Amino acid sequence: MKILQVNKLYSPWIGGVETVAQDIAEHFNGRNGVTVTNLVCQPRGKRKLDVVNGVPTYRAGSWGIVSGMPLSLDFFWLFRKLAKDADVIILHQPFPLAFIAYWLFGRKKKVMVWYHSDIVRQRLAKLPFIPFIHFALGRADHIFVSNHALIKNSPTLRNFSEKCRVIYFGIDLARFRATDDVRKKAEEIRARYGEPLVVSVGRLVYYKGFLYLIAAMKDVPADLLIVGSGPMKQTLQAEIDELGIGERVHIIDPVEDLVPYYHACDIFALSSSESSEVFGIVQIEAMACGKPVVNTALPTGVPEVSVDGVTGRTVPPRDAAALGAALREILSDREEYRRFSEHAIAEVAKRFTKEKFFAEMEKYILGKE
Repeated sequence: MKILQVNKLYSPWIGGVETVAQDIAEHFNGRNGVTVTNLVCQPRGKRKLDVVNGVPTYRAGSWGIVSGMPLSLDFFWLFRKLAKDADVIILHQPFPLAFIAYWLFGRKKKVMVWYHSDIVRQRLAKLPFIPFIHFALGRADHIFVSNHALIKNSPTLRNFSEKCRVIYFGIDLARFRATDDVRKKAEEIRARYGEPLVVSVGRLVYYKGFLYLIAAMKDVPADLLIVGSGPMKQTLQAEIDELGIGERVHIIDPVEDLVPYYHACDIFALSSSESSEVFGIVQIEAMACGKPVVNTALPTGVPEVSVDGVTGRTVPPRDAAALGAALREILSDREEYRRFSEHAIAEVAKRFTKEKFFAEMEKYILGKE
C-alpha cells in the first residue's frame, strides 16, 4: 500500500499537527508492506526533497505564508504527480490547498482526513474553500478527530459525524521518566527560575492566552516560566514589566528537551483562550510527569484531556482571576495536589499512549481489528 500524506508543513517545523503527521509517517512507513510519502510546503522558498527518518518528504516551493496558508502553485503540480501512484491519501485539516488539490487531481483516490480543527480566525477568507472541504469529507472513508467535543461543536463535522473516529493522541511514556539526569536538570531549572514553579509551553500567539496567565500571576505566590517564541513576545514582556513581576515571570526560547522542565514545575498551565487550541498535547506530556494541569473550558478537546477535579482544574477562558484562583488552590492544598498528580500519571497510561494511538490508526488504515 502506498500512502500519500498531505499537510501544510512538516518537521523540523514545530507544531502539534506536524508532530502527529510525523508520527503517522514514521510508524507506517516500511511496515506491513506500506510506504509513506509526505507532501508539504516550504514556509518560504524553493522546492526541496529530503528524507526525514526514512520518509521521502516533498516540500513544495512557496512565496510565504499569508493568513496561515502557504502561497504555492508548485504544491498543485506535486500533488498531481504524487497522487497518481497513491493507494490512499491522508489529508490534514486545516489546510485548504490540500482539499482543492484533491478535488482537482485526486477525487478517484481513496481518502482519509485527519480533522484537527475548524478554520477559526479566517471567518470570511475560509468561505471559498468550504465546498472543497465538504467534497473530500463526503468522499472520505474515515475522518479522524482527537476528541469528542470537536464532533459536537464543529459546524462542518456535524454533517459527517457518522464517519468520525475519535483517536486520542499518544506519547512515548518512557521518554518522560525522571532519570537521574532529568532530576539534576530539573533542580537546576528550579534554582534558576524559582519555586514553586508554574510552567507553560507554546507559541507566543494570541490564542494561547498568555496575557491572561501573566495577569493571573500577580496574585499567585509562585514563579512562572513560559517556554516559546512568536510574534507576541514583546507584548507579553511589556505586560510583565507593566505589572512589575519581572523577577517572577520569565519567557525563554523553545528548548530541545522539555522533559526536565515538566519535572521542574509544580503545576502546568494551559491558558489557551480561543478554539484554535483543539487538544494541547503538552498537557499529556506534563501529566506523564505527574504534574497537575490548570486548563481552560474551551469547546474543544482541551478540558477532555485534563479533566476538572481529576487531574487538575479547568477554568473559564480569558479569565485571569479564575486562573489565579486555581493555581493558588492547587499550590496550597497538598492532599489535592497529590491526588491530581497520581491521577495524571494514571490517565496518561490509560488513554494517551502511542501504542493506543497506533493501534487505532492501524485498525482503520490497514483494516486491522
